Amino acid sequence: MAIWDTLRLAFGTFRSNLLRSFLTLLGIVIGATTVVSMMGLIEGLRIQVNESMSELGSDCFQVQRLPFGGNLSLAELARRPRLNEGDLEAIRLQPSVLLAAAEDSKGGQKVSTQQRESRPNVVIWAGTPEYFQTNSVVVEFGRPFTDAEYLDGRRVAVIGQDLADTLFPGVQPLGQNIRILGRSFQVIGTLKRRGSFMGGGSQDNQVMMPLSVYKALFGVRNYRVSVQAQSAEVLQRAQDEVTLLMRRRHNLKPLEEDDFFVFSNESATEMFNNISKVISAASFGVCMLSLLVGGIGILNIMLVAVTERTREIGIRKALGAKRRRILAQFAIEAVVLSLVGGALGVGLGMGLAQLAKWMVGLPAQVPAWAVMLSLAMSSGVGLLFGIYPAARAAKLDPVEAMRTD
Repeated sequence: MAIWDTLRLAFGTFRSNLLRSFLTLLGIVIGATTVVSMMGLIEGLRIQVNESMSELGSDCFQVQRLPFGGNLSLAELARRPRLNEGDLEAIRLQPSVLLAAAEDSKGGQKVSTQQRESRPNVVIWAGTPEYFQTNSVVVEFGRPFTDAEYLDGRRVAVIGQDLADTLFPGVQPLGQNIRILGRSFQVIGTLKRRGSFMGGGSQDNQVMMPLSVYKALFGVRNYRVSVQAQSAEVLQRAQDEVTLLMRRRHNLKPLEEDDFFVFSNESATEMFNNISKVISAASFGVCMLSLLVGGIGILNIMLVAVTERTREIGIRKALGAKRRRILAQFAIEAVVLSLVGGALGVGLGMGLAQLAKWMVGLPAQVPAWAVMLSLAMSSGVGLLFGIYPAARAAKLDPVEAMRTD
């Protein structure tokens, strides 16, 4: 029963000094909001990355010149050889490789018809005919381009759903013509809608064309090879075979680092995990700083409360209240105060995560452990910074305390 009386007194103190208590809690609110909202966004990104990676296929990987997120100097970049058709043909001959396709891309392009024109934000993708299978790209209507069309350099294109909606609203795009850099292309297929990737730009605002045609229009600047292994079980073996092959072709010595990059679902997940660790560490840094500020505020308000209630403490001790009861009362008041701030921060953080979900389509989900951690850290700060004022109140002499005005 004593604990409920103490809780009742704690909430009564909070209500009687509502504005002062709220201002004191701002640091804790900010800290809890930071942790909950950032963990919700990171969890949403993790879900979206896993969904996007699953579309690449569990038996596929890519060989490219540059690593994602790498910090290469200009000298290191200049030393890296570009991939070429010889690399593609050599990779196709590896025992564990089923298919290999060359590809390149260029963003910021306009695509038009006689009646309409897109914004200059269309991505032009190009590849050999195997590209659709090695990248798990699904043609929903129509068909992909054939080997004959690739070898003949025919101007055919497969377009994304967003571009189809822009250029052919309410009209079937198949058989229609589009123009890219003044050249006419016949639409032979439309891609299955894929949505955005990691909350970024749409993957449906694109054109897919044969690499032979693309090369004549844009040149090939970032030749990449996407590979499909014989099965998911031999994926690692295929990666090892291709890695060894590329090292031999680039004349690398045993101790020299690779001058190419093998990208797979595993490497993409590892890259995301590294980024999320940095973001998490930064979030916890902001959280700890905010909680420190909030803890100092709690220390201050509890010291003020002890001073204001010195006479009350003296009377309670004179009536038989034990020292531990006084200690518990003020310690619980500090914990309740910080828990209220933590709860407000959790609510605000969840609201921000939902706002991000609504605005950018990110599947943000706040994990339960982030909520529990925020509340635990908040209550811990309250207890830590509330102990000294509580101990000070418990040590007051009842006679001297009752003399205080």
